[in-house]
Amino acid sequence: MSETSWILIGMMGAGKTSVGRELAKVSGREFQDTDRLLEYRLGRPVSGIFQTYGEPTFRQHETSILESLHPGRFVVSTGGGIVTVEANWAEMDRLGTTVFLRVTPERLIERLKVSRKRRPLLETDNWEDRLRELYQARMPLYERADIIFDVPGNHSDEIAAKLYKVLQP
Repeated sequence: MSETSWILIGMMGAGKTSVGRELAKVSGREFQDTDRLLEYRLGRPVSGIFQTYGEPTFRQHETSILESLHPGRFVVSTGGGIVTVEANWAEMDRLGTTVFLRVTPERLIERLKVSRKRRPLLETDNWEDRLRELYQARMPLYERADIIFDVPGNHSDEIAAKLYKVLQP
């Protein structure tokens, strides 16, 4: 397992980026974030990419980012909707082990209420209902992950330490 990447998937607000950074530190791996790579490539934030190009184009670029990555000692944080494109599953399988960071919708809502980060798919008055809809629709996709990890608490360093124990051979 040491020469393959660990790919973190899950809903927005699940902690993929913060846990991913901590997991990279504790495991001595390099951290990669598909959203940051996409922002770098297109020169604008994810919310701006959605606004300018729309979700289908965003998803195409997201797939292209996955295709450009190589398996190795990486922790890869992904966007919440990466699982909605079937081709991405083949790419994630090529890269390594997928880990679903499972967080309840209620905890996601709590986290997102205090988050400063804009979430393009939640830019609506009834964003909490929209989040629950996305959660229900995506759950069968997330559950295809190699590992389902129930996220304990809110401290990314503690979560990463527990996840690292699960991922060790």
